Amino acid sequence: MSFCQNCGRLLTESSSACPICATAGSTTTASAASPSNSGLQPQAAAALSYLAGFVTGIIFLLIDPYKTDRFVRFHAFQSIFFNVAWVGFWIVWIIAGMILGAITKGLFFIVELPVNLLLTVGGFCLWAFLMYSAYQGKTFRIPVIGALAAKQAGL
Repeated sequence: MSFCQNCGRLLTESSSACPICATAGSTTTASAASPSNSGLQPQAAAALSYLAGFVTGIIFLLIDPYKTDRFVRFHAFQSIFFNVAWVGFWIVWIIAGMILGAITKGLFFIVELPVNLLLTVGGFCLWAFLMYSAYQGKTFRIPVIGALAAKQAGL
């Protein structure tokens, strides 16, 4: 296995340049100093940065071999931003639901229950997809959050 010396991305055997940072000829093997020496591949670290929300995102931004890997940093920042936005959305949604429930004398709560279920399942599916795509070595960007994470990670 070979890795890009610039960003730490796993490279295929036939590639002469990194597909992410386009650095030509800068490969290192797995036995050299790379994130794989710690026992955790960059794809696994990126996937695990989503596991416990912003907590694991912050942890992977602080752990030494991964804090310089742009791929892991992107997913760690996206995890942090996604979870902060998700918590903020739920706070606003609960407050709006309470206000609309009070205005409609409780009728909104009948509509709110299936909407809450759909939002919860949708959020879980997005979280699982982000973990899966990170483990596959892909940098799927959530529309607004992904751009912020890429800017912070240097992509």
